[in-house]
Amino acid sequence: MPELPDIVTYIEALDARVTGRVLRLVRVVSPFVLRTFDPPIDALEGHAVTSLSRLGKRIVLHFDGDLYLVIHLMIAGRLRWEDAAPATGGAKKRGPVRRGRSKIELASLQFDNGLLTLTEASDKKRASMHVVRGEAGLRAHDPGGADVLAMSPAAFTAAVRRENHTIKRVLTDPRVFSGIGNAYSDEILHAARLSPLAHSQKLTDDEIERLFGAVQAILPIWTARLRDHFAGRFPGPGEITAFRPDFAVHGKFGKPCPACGKKVQRIRYADNETNYCAVCQTGGRRLADRSMSRLLKEDWPREVEE
Repeated sequence: MPELPDIVTYIEALDARVTGRVLRLVRVVSPFVLRTFDPPIDALEGHAVTSLSRLGKRIVLHFDGDLYLVIHLMIAGRLRWEDAAPATGGAKKRGPVRRGRSKIELASLQFDNGLLTLTEASDKKRASMHVVRGEAGLRAHDPGGADVLAMSPAAFTAAVRRENHTIKRVLTDPRVFSGIGNAYSDEILHAARLSPLAHSQKLTDDEIERLFGAVQAILPIWTARLRDHFAGRFPGPGEITAFRPDFAVHGKFGKPCPACGKKVQRIRYADNETNYCAVCQTGGRRLADRSMSRLLKEDWPREVEE
């Protein structure tokens, strides 16, 4: 699922292309993607984009007329941009690029300078679009999580300790913190040298200080890296991903930890997995994997050296 650095990357790329542009035509290919009916989505046609913003992991296009389009990419949703065809034969401009429908296309928005397409390479179809009117309607889509990069250490500590859950769950809860998901929580916890299963109310002051420092470092570092990587161009297919070669642990199961050289471990659950370094984060202890540890029972290796 695209997280804070990825969403910021999309927003900055879109801002350079659609702010001030009039939306000419909306085409909804897969009806499930549109989750609202009032206002209708074609109410956006003829209106200009005035700005863009982030609402947790959602991308919001602000239109004149007090209208908003809220796009939630979920896990497999992605955005594509195609510039309008260049002028030819003395013509001033041609319309947006026209092409055949892709099997993963959900909807498209035509502007005079290009075509924005929402895709989803998954059969589960979780990505969504909502059209809302007014700030009150927009606030209804805000899960309420705090902007971690704007928090004081005291406010961060209070948020972490508000309820007693695993710190992995607290970091990824959109009602607690805004924009952190599975990938960057792994990177944050590795940088903080904390177990993903440590309970939030049992963290020491020193551990919370390390966690706060890791949050303040990891998210801006990766936002800057993606900004530099995509400078001047729109992210292409497959370039917004939860698996990056420069990650320390996320998606690196079995690979050497960049800090200690030991193999990265994992906990698998449902469609996700948590990656961590047992040496750097859990004192050499392997955390029980829900499926494999139940299968192996007493043969499950508890220590990383096993």
